[in-house]
Amino acid sequence: MSTIFATNPIKNILVGLDLSAIDNTLIKYASFIAEKLQVEKVYFVHNIKRYEFSNLFSEALDDINLDDVVGEELNDKIEENFSSTIEWEVLISDDPYTESLFNYIVNKYAIQLTIVGNKNTANGSGVLSNKLLKLLKCHILSVPKKAAIKLEKTWVGTDFSMASKKAFGVAEYIKSKQEDTKVNAVYVYKIPLQFSHYLPTENMASTIKKHATEKGARFMRKLKLDQKYDLEIYRKQDISISQRLNQEGQKENIDLLIVADKGSNTFSSLLVGSVTEDLFNELLHFPLWVAKY
Repeated sequence: MSTIFATNPIKNILVGLDLSAIDNTLIKYASFIAEKLQVEKVYFVHNIKRYEFSNLFSEALDDINLDDVVGEELNDKIEENFSSTIEWEVLISDDPYTESLFNYIVNKYAIQLTIVGNKNTANGSGVLSNKLLKLLKCHILSVPKKAAIKLEKTWVGTDFSMASKKAFGVAEYIKSKQEDTKVNAVYVYKIPLQFSHYLPTENMASTIKKHATEKGARFMRKLKLDQKYDLEIYRKQDISISQRLNQEGQKENIDLLIVADKGSNTFSSLLVGSVTEDLFNELLHFPLWVAKY
């Protein structure tokens, strides 16, 4: 892997499980990605929220050791769905704040990648909040229930800023482990509203796309990726950037979208924190990897 990309090796993975139907997918995906990336250990974490049990059931639970019951169920699930030979361990807690628990485990066990389920609805509500994006000092991989467990085609979101370089670092790291993975860069541009009343939209779109193509070519040459990655350019149109990426990614049948946690660009807000959060909250049709370093 080129020294221009300083992505640290991924040795330890944390996987958040909640005893719902998506757990099986997360376990299978964790097994797949752990094997591909040749990690050392996978930690499966479940947080028992005791406060969710009403007083009606408190007495009935007095004689039950929830940690043992939950631990047994999780171990059965993992043994059934985790086919890799990579070492794994189950961690169970009853912290009132799941985000804080994840943050503690990431720091204590030197986690480089956290995998969570994408259970978001169309209006952007999910089980884990956006606090994960701000709290965790590691990569975050959000996986939908129907994710294809393969890495044949990957997109890297970019706004041609150096802040987005970390996303390419992750892509290069993945390619170093699976050389036949096809990786394309993707950019979404928008028409500046302040000029839309003075110039024909199509003329503006053509000019901006040309500018983006030229800038993208220079950026890819600077990273020495121009001979390795094709650049896909899309216009935002009348939907959000996250929705556009989801729409086009589904059409192109991609297996993974990698974005940096932040970025900056005149014509595109792709990778700016708010857009990354939008992607994290979108009901995506493919896994989303948020590169944090």
